[in-house]
Amino acid sequence: MRAAVLHETGQDKLDVLDDVEAVGFGPGKVRIRVRATGLCHSDVSAMNGVLPQPAPFVPGHEGAGEVIDVGDGVTNVKPGDRVVVCWLPACGQCPACRRGQTELCLAGFMNAGTPNFKRPQGDVFGFAGTGTFTEEVVVDAACAVPVPDDVPYDIAALIGCGVTTGLGAALNTADVAAGSSVAVIGCGGVGVSAIQGARLKGAAHIVAVDPVAARREAALRFGASEAVAPDALDDAKQRVTAGEGFDYVFEVVGKSATARAAYEATRRGGTLCVVGAGAMDDHVQFNMFELFFDEKRILPSLYGGGDVLRSYERAIALWRAGRVDLAGMITHRVRLAEINEALDQMRTGAALRTCIEI
Repeated sequence: MRAAVLHETGQDKLDVLDDVEAVGFGPGKVRIRVRATGLCHSDVSAMNGVLPQPAPFVPGHEGAGEVIDVGDGVTNVKPGDRVVVCWLPACGQCPACRRGQTELCLAGFMNAGTPNFKRPQGDVFGFAGTGTFTEEVVVDAACAVPVPDDVPYDIAALIGCGVTTGLGAALNTADVAAGSSVAVIGCGGVGVSAIQGARLKGAAHIVAVDPVAARREAALRFGASEAVAPDALDDAKQRVTAGEGFDYVFEVVGKSATARAAYEATRRGGTLCVVGAGAMDDHVQFNMFELFFDEKRILPSLYGGGDVLRSYERAIALWRAGRVDLAGMITHRVRLAEINEALDQMRTGAALRTCIEI
């Protein structure tokens, strides 16, 4: 079967090969025919080494498809079911799951060290224990989450990561208050989802911040009150909040420089929500006095900071009701053979989300 493979960390191009085989099928496993997958910035971060991932590997973790076969003991899905690929499944047994913080379950991360594929030359891993830039993938049953048949594959794929992460940051982690002021730094697919979440919560003013003009224009369509380049954030802070700072600031880039800028843009007693996935060696500095004196809440948000299955259901309900625009987030579509074109679209900021149709 065909799959897009990164041979070595640090390479900027993927090799679409037809000698890849999905492996690991057996009890407790599900084989999925991938129909659509989104390109998330985390895929690029894994390719360049910002996020740890064994290589060679098949990127992709924001996918949806059809169940082909199920192993012994699998009861949550059956052949023919339409499913979202969940890259962070909850085991239900660990301390985090028992506390109700299922997004902190590490069971899914353990899968990243087990090969999902093989080639004649040897094992190939799947990014985040999945790897959806492929025609077929074998995953744990918990990674295959059924969705209704009326949810298109491309919409379901978005819900698998970017939408759940961005909406959840606003709805779950920050719990944006009605009438508040919000700034969102980084307006790709996750950022515009956070904007939509803040709008749903009734934020009075939402400032979108991004260096790419096309993304700023798109942010306005998704609910931002205004959109500015990063060097105009201070001016927006003065105009919108009289210099006090925003009630909520979402950092959706994953860099220390933008995290520090987000902290500076947050009012005393306000909330900085860190959504971007950054590198382990990229450190952000705060002094002990400002942490104490300003009483700003710093809230990291992993995968939307809430129960993943409920978040999927909520996203589908909001989409059906027309309360969130998911189809509009897909600005580009390519086939698997054109995956490197999709990477270019992401790196230049031309795309909010590119859907790879497989």
